Amino acid sequence: MVTTAFKSRGSAPERTDDTARNEKTGRALYGALTGLAAVAVLLQGLWAGIFLRHDGEREAADSWIGVHATDGEVAIALAALATAVALWKLRHRKELWIGAGALTVLLILESYLGGLIRDQGKTGLTAVHIPLAMALMGLVVYLPLRAARGPRRPAGSVEG
Repeated sequence: MVTTAFKSRGSAPERTDDTARNEKTGRALYGALTGLAAVAVLLQGLWAGIFLRHDGEREAADSWIGVHATDGEVAIALAALATAVALWKLRHRKELWIGAGALTVLLILESYLGGLIRDQGKTGLTAVHIPLAMALMGLVVYLPLRAARGPRRPAGSVEG
């Protein structure tokens, strides 16, 4: 049960043991999910490097392209779960649920572009697909680190 006590002077909520414990659990779960998403995104680069060495030899690269696509789906699922956890347990941490939501949407876009490249031969989209992957790597590294730092305190506030 989450409880919030109010200070005698004003209506600003004060964190209790229950809310602090709930936040700590939420941050740990969110950090684990975004950390696993980071590993999945990192592996995307590995799988892409393996199949790109077979440039022009579609049959030789086909199984690695499949691994790359499956890993992308795993990354999307992990990002979606992280978004749900942020909304459920860390709703007051706006930067975390917006960040995880943005990660999920961008991963879906990245997967869609990859599908166009693979299935419809739109290789020109590689010029967007690869830089977007680099931006995703930055975001997916930032999110678990941001979660671990705890919420930002307003300037001049004193915890007590």
